[in-house]
Amino acid sequence: MSTRPVAVVAGWNGFIGHRLVADLTERGYAVARVGRSGPDGRWDDPAGLARLIDGAELVINLAGKSVGCRYIDANRDEILRSRVETTRQLREAIAAAQAPPSLWMNASTATIYRYALDRPQTESDGELGSGFSVDVASNWERELFAGELPGTRRVALRMAIVLGGPASDMLARATRLGLGGTQYDGPWFQHRRYRGIGDQPTGGPVPMHRSKGRQKFSWIHIDDVVAAVRFIAEHEEIDGPVNLATMTTSDNRTLMAELRRAVRRPIGLPAWRWMLEPGMLVLRNETELILKSRWVHPEKLVDAGFTFAWPELGPALDDALRR
Repeated sequence: MSTRPVAVVAGWNGFIGHRLVADLTERGYAVARVGRSGPDGRWDDPAGLARLIDGAELVINLAGKSVGCRYIDANRDEILRSRVETTRQLREAIAAAQAPPSLWMNASTATIYRYALDRPQTESDGELGSGFSVDVASNWERELFAGELPGTRRVALRMAIVLGGPASDMLARATRLGLGGTQYDGPWFQHRRYRGIGDQPTGGPVPMHRSKGRQKFSWIHIDDVVAAVRFIAEHEEIDGPVNLATMTTSDNRTLMAELRRAVRRPIGLPAWRWMLEPGMLVLRNETELILKSRWVHPEKLVDAGFTFAWPELGPALDDALRR
């Protein structure tokens, strides 16, 4: 790999990771892939990981257990552990490197922000939320930005829901089954799956919001995720948390209408929380995916001049589902 610049991609074996590896390879990088079983580096081989990092130009970390599951205790613990520990391993390897990478981008999530119906959340004035998902993101980013890495620019990729992957696929499947109506929050039994986690847990009872199906839906097309990663690498002034979301935030009513159009199902049954909870149990997922109001604005990308290839929801959904 010595004849080409090296990019280390950790947690590469997902749909975002595959796209990033392909793009980096096309751009002339020698890509080293790190995961539980490699192929180029493994988490259970810290010495080998350190050798890959030393001399690399770029590190991208996407590692972490999928949140597409029920938040039972075992899954909660693994979701947190798999993010924080892998990020810590990379940070320690970078700190020990003789030739550290100039840029480290680490996955994060736009779910770190509070439930928002009143205004968009930006990197400069966004307010953090509370509860399990927020605590996971906060601990994840805290590990990323801990300590001194004077030779390495660090960026937390706060991704909104990415079209072209599991989340949009699941919503499309439900719509094809006739379940593509507006989704409403409402009363439900209290449970402890959304309680906080980590050293400083936050949150209390399961939140309920009377959003009337107008909960915001922030999103980004997979093509724009790849393009944004390239853009950030080329713009050295960008660091810290970066929101990966389009400027044209939608809402649940509009999202479901566009999904019905895209899959050619003109009728979709509306669903209240008392209907969604059993349905998401069957799907082994959580209602937070569709009931939390995520209103995220990509302030840093826009200010730096980034242009989205897919700024409108309808065409972006058409392309994502066609693929």
